[in-house]
Amino acid sequence: MAEKKEREELITLDGDPFAIFGHWLAEAETSEPNDPTAMALSTVDENGRPSSRMVLLKAWDERGFVFYTNFESRKGQQLLSQPYAALLFHWKSLRRQIRIEGRMEVVTQEEADAYFASRPKGAQIGAWASKQSSPMESRLAFEKRIAQFTAKYAVGSVPRPENWSGFRIIADRMEFWWDRRFRLHDRADYQLDENGQWIGRRLYP
Repeated sequence: MAEKKEREELITLDGDPFAIFGHWLAEAETSEPNDPTAMALSTVDENGRPSSRMVLLKAWDERGFVFYTNFESRKGQQLLSQPYAALLFHWKSLRRQIRIEGRMEVVTQEEADAYFASRPKGAQIGAWASKQSSPMESRLAFEKRIAQFTAKYAVGSVPRPENWSGFRIIADRMEFWWDRRFRLHDRADYQLDENGQWIGRRLYP
């Protein structure tokens, strides 16, 4: 009976990968103890050297997966010069992970403005005060910059810095991984074909 149930729960190969993503994310939002939208973002530099870091998913739909950052940061510079990236979601509570690969586009100014306006004021000030990824002279210097911009924008709304915006990863490959006993995991790989159709196939674990 248990074996039959496990077979019934295998990841579908003939569905919509975005629907699977949405279903898994919704489950993670109820079970994951912290930051269910956290994802590892991998980029490469001009020499093909990769680097990874955790960022937070802020929006998604069939157009792609969006996060925000300072364009002068390391990841920002790498994406602007090498516009391809990979994302990895891992939800330990569900024993699942999703890998996403694709090209990048910058979100519209309207999207960036709307999201920036939704952030707490302290986070907005932080976007101005932080020279993200640059060497810091001292923590005190950073705190002085925070105080400077806090005073500057003490009254009224805080405008979005020109070098702060969002990236959208436009997926052309999505792989769903589900833990199974004895490391006999279930892997469903979806790839976008030349006709814009998602083709699913199962992979050996």
